[in-house]
Amino acid sequence: MVIVTTIRRDVLMLPAAELGPDNPLPPLLPLDEVHRVDDRDREDMPRDMARQVGYEPLRSLLPVHVRDGYGRRRELRRLDTIVIENDRLRATVLPGLGGRVASLVQLSTGRELLYRNPVFQPANFALNGAWYSGGIEWNIGATGHTALSCAPLHAARVPAPGGGELLRLWEWERLRDLPFQVDLWLPEGSDFLYVGVRIRNPHERPVPAYWWSNIAVPEDRRVLVPADEAWHFGYERRLRRVPVPSYDGIDRTRPRNSRFAADYFYEVPDGRRRWIAALDAQGQGLVQTSTDALRGRKLFVWGSGPGGRRWQRWLTEPGTAGYCEIQAGLARTQLEHVRLEAESEVSWLEAYGPFEAPPEGEWPAVWRTAEERLEAALPRADLDAAYAAWKACADTEPGGRLATGSGWGALETLRADLKLPGTPFDETTLDEAQTPWLELLRSGSLPEPRRVRPPGETLVAPHWRDMLETAPATPFTEYHLGIAQWHAGDRAQAVRSWERALRLAPSLWPLLRCLAVADQESGHHERAADRYADAFDDLCQERRDDGEPWTAATAALGREALEALLRARRTAQARAVWERLLPAVRERGRFRLLEAELLLAEGRRDEARAVFDDGFEVADLREGAEAIGRLWVRLSDEPLPARHDFRMRPDAP
Repeated sequence: MVIVTTIRRDVLMLPAAELGPDNPLPPLLPLDEVHRVDDRDREDMPRDMARQVGYEPLRSLLPVHVRDGYGRRRELRRLDTIVIENDRLRATVLPGLGGRVASLVQLSTGRELLYRNPVFQPANFALNGAWYSGGIEWNIGATGHTALSCAPLHAARVPAPGGGELLRLWEWERLRDLPFQVDLWLPEGSDFLYVGVRIRNPHERPVPAYWWSNIAVPEDRRVLVPADEAWHFGYERRLRRVPVPSYDGIDRTRPRNSRFAADYFYEVPDGRRRWIAALDAQGQGLVQTSTDALRGRKLFVWGSGPGGRRWQRWLTEPGTAGYCEIQAGLARTQLEHVRLEAESEVSWLEAYGPFEAPPEGEWPAVWRTAEERLEAALPRADLDAAYAAWKACADTEPGGRLATGSGWGALETLRADLKLPGTPFDETTLDEAQTPWLELLRSGSLPEPRRVRPPGETLVAPHWRDMLETAPATPFTEYHLGIAQWHAGDRAQAVRSWERALRLAPSLWPLLRCLAVADQESGHHERAADRYADAFDDLCQERRDDGEPWTAATAALGREALEALLRARRTAQARAVWERLLPAVRERGRFRLLEAELLLAEGRRDEARAVFDDGFEVADLREGAEAIGRLWVRLSDEPLPARHDFRMRPDAP
């Protein structure tokens, strides 16, 4: 009997937290991104690396919204999957959650090759918030975890090179306005999952490109890679060149040996094959290799310290073993962006499979032996040939649709009359979010909302800003125009647009909130506090019900107002905002933390301490955030309780 590769829909039942609604406030400021390098370190970088570190870092999350509506209560839920299987491997993909490969199983042994998280628990690690751990993730956009981490992708069957079918995933990445595709297939009789990736720049201007494939594996591994040096980056935001495998007398290729969370970006010499492997004590594990365009290789470790262990427990359920990540990217480090020329593309082929090699011995001999075994299992020339065969069918139009992503790609292809063979963005995918922008495109006018509700999404690219500038100057148009101008760096003009809209706008709070952010950024904290207080008053008067959209808006604005008022030491006004929050919102961990800060500001120290003693969990605690620890120091001389210790770096001297 001939066993052929199959692609099928399936369902995965997992204890899972709800994603909840997105934050409806436009993110005028980016979330704090920990991967920023100290300027002092640029002098020691290779010239190309220094140039790419400084090339177009992300300065705004617009036009995407922050995803912070999730909690930490998990229930058994159904997750749609797509399963790719041959007689050697079975890969399980989550098309509704960024297209992640959640599992890769070697069928002959039943061995899971990845770290497979037994739960779905979002945490605040992505560029726009919600992210989850485990599997193989596809990071595009800018330094950090992609804004598509918890978003649906388009998925369909496509004829594969050499016969059979492949699974195509595709979407429009909105931070950089770039369409991309990820093609996954298992050739008949292959021990390797092939993944072809293409990023296209359809614009008449260069665009910064970013890609890293992150592979979660159990941390009781030794990581092998063909490198003798690496760039070490810790959460103290310093970058330095270190030897591999050991420095400071510690073998850093063993993830459990590091005390604190860290990145190791390996210096794989030019001309060397690109690969990385993670092997257990018996020499068994996973290898990832690629064609040369995907040049970077990296190891991420959580560290053995209390903060790293706390984060690992935070992301899964008790009793789950820890993990690390081996990664592969377009640049030497994740601090860099690569220039993608106008009307061009970049593509490559990756391969993932089971691997065996001796993990012990002298470093150069260990990785050279592993490289020889990789060459025997999957010759470099065969991978290059598979890439060429895939490229010949990368434009093939998809057949049976398996999942549907967003309508933003359809809107952009309509606007620019783009031809993107192989990744169709059908008009049928347009939905309510794109409707007003489609009207602006077709009529030159942005329609006023038909009912009172929080404002929708804003488009900020230059072509949309130009359309907003020539559209009739209604308050709704001026609001969105101001956001686009802010994104473009013209903050003074953005403020003028919002101030013009205030004179006639039926809904004041979205404008007042934008103006408050502008005041904060310019150092006018008292005026910002005034505007936040007025904005929250207006929202409470306008709020129509306690449904999801209004609750999300009230929570988001209430949080920002509380923080601004506490910064300005206006405790009475902060207390007034607190009292008008819905009881369910006040019970959230983020607001319990704010309550403790408010109580302390009111001089009620014992009550603030009682909030900690009662216990709370800040579901959207940001990676690298230290707000809980800073507040604790103001409340107590005792050590920070373990349940609140998320510190990812050594204490400053």
